[in-house]
Amino acid sequence: MIKDFNFYAPTRVVFGRDSEKQLAQLILQQGGKRVLVHYGGGSARRSGLLDRTFNTLREAGISFVELGGVIPNPLLSKVQEGIDLCRREQVDFILAVGGGSVIDSAKAIGYGVGYEGDVWDFWDGKNTPKQCLPIGVILTIPAAGSEMSSSCVITRDEEQLKRGINSDLCRCRFCIMNPELTYTLPPYQTAAGATDIMMHTMERYFSKYEDMTLTDALAEALLRTVKDSVFEVLANPEDYRHRAQIMWAGSLAHNDLTECGTEKDFATHRLEHELSAVFGVTHGAGLSALWGSWARFVMPRHLSRFVQFAVNVMGITNDFTHPEATAMKGIEAIERFYRAIGMPANIGELLGRTLTDEEVDTLADRCSRGGTITVGAMEVLDREAMRTIYRMANHS
Repeated sequence: MIKDFNFYAPTRVVFGRDSEKQLAQLILQQGGKRVLVHYGGGSARRSGLLDRTFNTLREAGISFVELGGVIPNPLLSKVQEGIDLCRREQVDFILAVGGGSVIDSAKAIGYGVGYEGDVWDFWDGKNTPKQCLPIGVILTIPAAGSEMSSSCVITRDEEQLKRGINSDLCRCRFCIMNPELTYTLPPYQTAAGATDIMMHTMERYFSKYEDMTLTDALAEALLRTVKDSVFEVLANPEDYRHRAQIMWAGSLAHNDLTECGTEKDFATHRLEHELSAVFGVTHGAGLSALWGSWARFVMPRHLSRFVQFAVNVMGITNDFTHPEATAMKGIEAIERFYRAIGMPANIGELLGRTLTDEEVDTLADRCSRGGTITVGAMEVLDREAMRTIYRMANHS
């Protein structure tokens, strides 16, 4: 069965060397006159990208204010600071310079500027966004895919609550992608980004809808390409061809293209959100630590999909007489891949220790919101299923 779908991808992508030189024109086309330049730590400044960005805006006569300090797993407190700044300075356009955390923080600020209540209302389910300031991106970290997605994930500081919402209102107007801006990414961040990119596709590929052959083929090609390219860029960080492939894959993995005719699952993402909220781990690493256990838990009831993944993505020879063995070899192969690029394949490898029983119970309670919600679509997980997967992943 093929699921009906509505594909919407309005973001203009400007890809290639020196593409950031088109920044002013792109902002002016969107009517931007007073810009918030939003960024993370010092890497954008140290690389000279921020100074070049500021000079481009000045030369075009575009006024701007800046707000840095976004951290991985972006915080509500920084979002609130940005909302106050935008209101005070009458900002009409937000430029995110960075990766997914900066983009998500920019989206949340965009939601909040025109909203009279607490912006967290949107993540708490008390209200839904009705507007968002226009947002553009200079992408420096290919991973989250937020530059072309409708998703926005924010962490509320006090309770360490990490939540996501989706709305087409926050889709970026444009994204500038110059693979050369990713040359200085540390190996761990490169590997974690590639893992996140692949997982965005796998969360859509592992679907109860199995008849969309074209979408499957696109997903499988994307997964194989990233899997191969990450080794090339880890060996040679300035390999433009493979940096470009990873950068473009990051956007295609999360702009819903690989979801057309299928249904996204995202149970592993929901499970991981609690890990990164509580322990502050890198998102991609948290995903790799959990996926194998999720896969082993659901695989017996969705065997054909796991066999297809093993054969078409991981290159496993199909043992037609023992499909369970073929499927398991695919799971084991991607765990070897994770370890080969420096990613963990279980919680012990992620944290350097195993969780206590109390910590496992806490994660399951948080993910299920006290047993009131389920996660997943390929297979729906309740609190007990979540607890089982956390326990399966809790070894070293």
